[in-house]
Amino acid sequence: MNKINYLYSIVGLIFCVISVSADELSTTGDMLDGIAAIVNEGIVLKSELNIQTEAITKRARNQEIRLPPPSIMQKQVLESLIMKRIQLQRAERIGIQVSDQQLNGVITNIAKQQGQEFEDMPNIIAADGNSYSSYRRELREQVVIEQLKNIDVIGRISVAPSEVDQCLIDIEDNVIVNSEYNLSHILISVPDSATANEFAEAETEATHVHKQIQDGANFAEMAIRYSDLPSGLEGGSLGWRKGNQLPTLFSDVVGSMETGDVSSPIRAISGYHIVKINDLRGVNQRSEIEQMKIRHILIKPNEIIDNETAKQQLEEAVVQISTGKNFGEVAKLLSDDPGSVNEGGEMGWRSSSAFVPEFEAIINKAKIGVVSSPFQTRFGWHIIEVMDRRTYDNTEDLKENGCVQRIKNSKVSEEEQLWMRRMRDEAFVDIRI
Repeated sequence: MNKINYLYSIVGLIFCVISVSADELSTTGDMLDGIAAIVNEGIVLKSELNIQTEAITKRARNQEIRLPPPSIMQKQVLESLIMKRIQLQRAERIGIQVSDQQLNGVITNIAKQQGQEFEDMPNIIAADGNSYSSYRRELREQVVIEQLKNIDVIGRISVAPSEVDQCLIDIEDNVIVNSEYNLSHILISVPDSATANEFAEAETEATHVHKQIQDGANFAEMAIRYSDLPSGLEGGSLGWRKGNQLPTLFSDVVGSMETGDVSSPIRAISGYHIVKINDLRGVNQRSEIEQMKIRHILIKPNEIIDNETAKQQLEEAVVQISTGKNFGEVAKLLSDDPGSVNEGGEMGWRSSSAFVPEFEAIINKAKIGVVSSPFQTRFGWHIIEVMDRRTYDNTEDLKENGCVQRIKNSKVSEEEQLWMRRMRDEAFVDIRI
């Protein structure tokens, strides 16, 4: 955005604020809401700041975590809201959207993890004193930001085959790789292209924080007060992480640590890190999964082919195949799936969980060698044939995928910090409180 357009957007924002100011006054003339910060062409309201602060305070109280003074707490929460607004603005600019169907899929997975059904979630959320519509809105924003990170950060990290080969050698009989860690983390950050003096100041602060923890201070309280990461407001908790997916920065130190141990400050390009092991456990290295060899035909409705026509074409295809026509030849002539059309619709050996729920439900019930009736998913209309089933030992695949993830994770932490810092530095932010 050039300076002229940017100034116009700020002027428009100011007029917008003036136009609603009368509605923000109560009958006694008290301000009901106000602006905590202007962020590019958007704003963070004081009400948002208050709501987020109250939510964090409630969680901290439930976990018996002592919070920092209100002024520090307010600064930390406001900064997290500013970064969230910057990320959502970028996501909107590049067209990232999460549909209701996608969001329902995420909520379904969350419900399954809690042993619940999707339909039960509104009552569960309400029982916690929260609004289901607010829950959906916040979760949608989280999914949008994760997709943005995948595009801007993770998607741009490359992993060379030689890196994977070396990783596979390194993980043999490696106690770290064969363990899972429940971690907490504090980052004392430095600016982009930090000077030696700035690193020295960060080291002094990190050493001070570490000493307080060693003297008995609560790690979560220190994270809330000092950490420059969004996770700091959650007490620095990173949850459970597989050893082979830890950033190299962490895996280099956790091997010599035990449950409850806190590392000394670790220097990195983003600043100084302090890591705590809350818990650890071993993992089973052997893994088997159920797979199916599948082929399908997809027809995508468009301006010419409506839903009824797409379904009818597939019904005719089922008749042709049942009377002796080769499935693969029909797929090559009819299918709109670019990934499988040249293979006669064959998708290879796949786990059913790799597909959208509608597709998964059909293939799980399908008999081998029997072509299904037409069915619809978000991608269009399908017919499928399950050609075979097997139990597959995917241990080596998991090791290789784990190595790729581990290598990416070793790069993503620093890349994400640089990415967030660049966005923050490039944004127009005017803090009003």
